[in-house]
Amino acid sequence: MRPARATAGGASRVNIQIFVLALSTFAFGSGAFIFAGLLEPMADELGVSVGAAGQLQTVYVLTSALAGPPLAFLVGRFERKRVLTVALSVAVILNLACLMTPGYGTLMVLRAVLGAIGAMAGPAASAAASALVPPERRGSALAIVMGGMTVAFLMGIPLGSVVGAAFGWRATFLLSAGLSAFALAAILIFVPRVTPPAPGVGQGLRGAGVLPLFLSTFLAFGANMTITTYIAPILRLQVEVTGAGVAAFQMLVGVGSFLGLALGGRAADRGAGGLSVTLGFLGLAAAAALHGLELARTGEPGALAYGIVGLAVLTGSTSLFSVMPVIQTRLIAKAPASAPLALAFNGSSAALGQAFGGALGGILLTRGGALSVTFAAGLVAVAAAAFWQVAHRRTAPV
Repeated sequence: MRPARATAGGASRVNIQIFVLALSTFAFGSGAFIFAGLLEPMADELGVSVGAAGQLQTVYVLTSALAGPPLAFLVGRFERKRVLTVALSVAVILNLACLMTPGYGTLMVLRAVLGAIGAMAGPAASAAASALVPPERRGSALAIVMGGMTVAFLMGIPLGSVVGAAFGWRATFLLSAGLSAFALAAILIFVPRVTPPAPGVGQGLRGAGVLPLFLSTFLAFGANMTITTYIAPILRLQVEVTGAGVAAFQMLVGVGSFLGLALGGRAADRGAGGLSVTLGFLGLAAAAALHGLELARTGEPGALAYGIVGLAVLTGSTSLFSVMPVIQTRLIAKAPASAPLALAFNGSSAALGQAFGGALGGILLTRGGALSVTFAAGLVAVAAAAFWQVAHRRTAPV
């Protein structure tokens, strides 16, 4: 399908289509952690530990990371709207099955399959969005689709906690099914058919500039998650907050992600992606330095401490998400016929980066304390910036 012409009516119609595509990432993003605030009652009813209940979230993310590339390879040759409608239809069925399943083992299997389906849908939505707009708007379109995941963390997951508290944890799966059904209906109504470009799936992934983009994603998430995974204990040491206080700082992550996606999307559209990624990595290093500065300060926490920590959290999330639209845009430019597969590999790179950051931060927090965690995160970010300076010319669109 050709991008819509840049008339007022055409642009408005395409904008609606892009936001509708973001509903799919919102639905799957919400479904991944929709019961996150209800692990204790969930564990009690299923007869498992809270940690085991939490693995129902882990298996979703892990399966998504591992199954994403092979599934994208299998479905990459199919029309994008069809892939999305099938994925969302299956998600509705699986979430209803989760609602009714009595045992932990069956629920684990269903969650694993849901993770795989989500990994198939995300790249298809991004590929469809990039095909619906002209190249100069591709970065902003991808940022909007990615924004669906951000909205999930800001609204979908908290809504799951409210619904679960009122009607029981199983009701969260009914909510998740409803979100998927709503996204399915909207896509059927508003999104046109999007035929993948020729030639076949896989072409372009071996070309120069693709692997550095995957590694850049890995390093970006690795640097950020080294701190973010352990933000609760770090905040307790910095400003002595717990519970609702931690949640207030976590809201800044959502705000920063919106800012980052907007900045990164505009930079990609205007051909300034190389500089944007460099600044993003340096911003991650600056955020780590601010966290370390506050940990090293002595005395009772006050307004200055809250300001430093708030700025660190906001800077970190803004910097991370400013990188992603640029990398996605360049991947699609490098491998247009294999866009879903390239984006799936990029998603797996992000998941591996999160795992690396979590493991690195956990080891250092145990052995060296919180200050060593911030130092390591800063080093990873600086190394990423140096790597990008060498690699970014190979990754630039031709």
